[in-house]
Amino acid sequence: MRLKAYLALGYVREHPGTTQHELESAMLMDANGVVIILNELEALGYSIRRRDPNDRRRHIVELTESGKRALEGADKARESIEDDVLATLTPDERETFRSLIQRVLDGLMQAVPEPRL
Repeated sequence: MRLKAYLALGYVREHPGTTQHELESAMLMDANGVVIILNELEALGYSIRRRDPNDRRRHIVELTESGKRALEGADKARESIEDDVLATLTPDERETFRSLIQRVLDGLMQAVPEPRL
């Protein structure tokens, strides 16, 4: 699974009922880029798009059972790689590292205008 597909699936899992437009904003991508990813995920049977019954202009993105299983497998693979990469750090050092990385990312998001990939 490609990284952007993994990130999209993860976002949809963490934000049930998310729309295609919300996914564009969250991933800092334009509509065409997200459509390419969603087409790929749908072709694999990992997600579906359906019209919002309250606003037919909006598409709600949902995970399928197959998508949930694929995401769980990808999560395990990511965790294994993360464990290997951070093996020399203690649990406290790992937490500090993650916290610092998150602070840097938060600062970057505030400092840089929103890119549209």
